[in-house]
Amino acid sequence: MARAGAVVADVLWKLHELAKPGVSTGYLDRIASETTARAGAEALFRGVKSPYAKKAFPGAVCASINDQVVHGIPDEKVILKDGDILSIDFGVRLDGFCGDSAVTVGIGNISAANKRLIDATRRVLDIAVENCRAGIKWSEVAGLMQSFAESAGFSVVKDFVGHGIGRQMHEDPKVPNFVSKELLADDILLREGMVLAIEPMINAGTDDTWTLKDGWTVVTKDGKNSAHFEHTVAITKGGCEVLTAK
Repeated sequence: MARAGAVVADVLWKLHELAKPGVSTGYLDRIASETTARAGAEALFRGVKSPYAKKAFPGAVCASINDQVVHGIPDEKVILKDGDILSIDFGVRLDGFCGDSAVTVGIGNISAANKRLIDATRRVLDIAVENCRAGIKWSEVAGLMQSFAESAGFSVVKDFVGHGIGRQMHEDPKVPNFVSKELLADDILLREGMVLAIEPMINAGTDDTWTLKDGWTVVTKDGKNSAHFEHTVAITKGGCEVLTAK
């Protein structure tokens, strides 16, 4: 899984460097596809089906701009502009095992408010990584993530959560970035050897979302921006190991 994670990290690093004003999200998707193929891996997202969409997901990456929370469809006609923020979600399968990660990048010169949103979301993920270890309940970690986000004036998306990952992209358990009655009633005890895709999605405004007519692109209901970071994390005896770190 570390080898799969290394491919994901390399691709996201490359896309981060290429994501500039005037570049299309379709171009970023082509680069991701080519790099994945050279590594001998398979892009996880392409061909995934949804009960809400007529067509399977067409891209190697999810490219979500500004108020798009997740599952934005890459397109040659979608051109990045100065001041945008872009969330790139990407995963691969290599030799039967999966890796999944996401990053939000500022395009050109971004506002102080957008920078603060990106920095806070990255910090929420860092808090999770710093506190993951065998023997701790996930609600304790999720509580720290939620508290930081909300104390910074942001909201945690509740319609979409992280997940277990292994031979399949989505495996049990579901890994929320917030504490709920459901989580407390059926908490997750972290154990050595578990691998989780931890992915906080943080909104500048309300946590409410809705899905566009394409059946894929999820946006904030109030039109305010959203940021998304994710790592594939293996729980170890003394803490955890980030498998998608560059």
